[in-house]
Amino acid sequence: MKEFSIGGKYKCGFSVLAFPCNQFNYQEPGANSREILNGLRYVRPGNGFEPNFPLFQKTQVNGANEDQIYTFLKSRCPLPGGVISQDANSILWSPVRSNDISWNFEKVLVDHQGFPVKRYSSSTEPFDLVGDIITLLRAC
Repeated sequence: MKEFSIGGKYKCGFSVLAFPCNQFNYQEPGANSREILNGLRYVRPGNGFEPNFPLFQKTQVNGANEDQIYTFLKSRCPLPGGVISQDANSILWSPVRSNDISWNFEKVLVDHQGFPVKRYSSSTEPFDLVGDIITLLRAC
């Protein structure tokens, strides 16, 4: 697994925050952070993996019970690619909205003042965000 590091001197820092969710094909069955961390450590990705970023409690990112942070993030950044799902039967929440998170590992880049800047699909590799991150760090 690659190490993520951004060199240089910037006035503000950079953090990764993780919000586990089980709304996508039930891929996060862990009941609490301990179970989720054990899943990361021993199953996927395994090999003793320990995240070096905060892992928040499992939350809902879509539907009637979505967490407020996701309501805010989605209101500021459009759905990348414009498609929530190719298979309507895979959607496990209601109501379905046009700006819903489409799958696990979707990413949102937030500036140093807490405003969402850009949203990335789950297929976007984390290292593909480096240029946008550096641009934000230079602007703060």
